[in-house]
Amino acid sequence: MTSQTTSHSKSTGQATAAQTVRGPASEDVGTSPPTLTQAIPSALREAAIATAAYYRAEQRGFAPGNELADWLAAEREVEPL
Repeated sequence: MTSQTTSHSKSTGQATAAQTVRGPASEDVGTSPPTLTQAIPSALREAAIATAAYYRAEQRGFAPGNELADWLAAEREVEPL
């Protein structure tokens, strides 16, 4: 009995294991790590700012008139993350 190896990657469009697995030698060397704006997606960053601003407003009893100050302070707080 003769065994015959066929590649299904052409007929199915799926990549073979050798095509999808990357070893340490094939990784990008010398690439800088992502910046903070890349590391935190904008939606998550905005949610973190909104949460921090809410807690700031809560601490001052939700008194009206300081919403912008709460938001800006929350942005400064979240920025280093």
